Amino acid sequence: MVAAALIKECADPSLNPAIVEQFVAAAGSTDPLTVTVKSGGRLILVQKPSSTDEAMAIIRQHAERSVVRVGLTQFPAGLGVKDAGDLKPELVDPCENLRSGTAMFAKVLRIVSKWYGNPTSEEALPHIFEDAVYAWKTGEFEGVSVFQAKDPGGGLELQQRRNVPSIVDQDAAGTTRDKQAHEDVAGAGIRIDLSRIGGN
Repeated sequence: MVAAALIKECADPSLNPAIVEQFVAAAGSTDPLTVTVKSGGRLILVQKPSSTDEAMAIIRQHAERSVVRVGLTQFPAGLGVKDAGDLKPELVDPCENLRSGTAMFAKVLRIVSKWYGNPTSEEALPHIFEDAVYAWKTGEFEGVSVFQAKDPGGGLELQQRRNVPSIVDQDAAGTTRDKQAHEDVAGAGIRIDLSRIGGN
């Protein structure tokens, strides 16, 4: 889970923090040094990097021949870069990776939302989000290469207008629920009838 402070400081401001958290959980990783490499639709096993330098060496080695995803958001390495040597270590910096990844995901979300006709119903958001995550993972949506496609622009009013609780709200609600559950258990009576076997 990505820290709420990191999301607040680094994530694209057009996305609700709860959407950012769900996006990273669905498409990304908790480790900013995560590198995945795919070639011809097959996953290539690479050694887990323990430093930025190691991660960048793996990325540069595979970026020109394979699909390389990196960081918290599994941002496509080499996006908009013509030469692997031009790839910067910022790719694996947690803040920069989250900033770049969520900005690109916001664009993908707008592309998918536009395809749906920019609906405003609350029921549409899960479908749009699910399709946007799928498009992020595959790089395509309805025949459109989402990473190269033009940003349709516009806001993401649907996800901003709805009452989607922030991570902080969710944490606070979870703490309250845990406390209430603990109190319920502490004050509960016997739940199993042991009278037939001589229990008290």
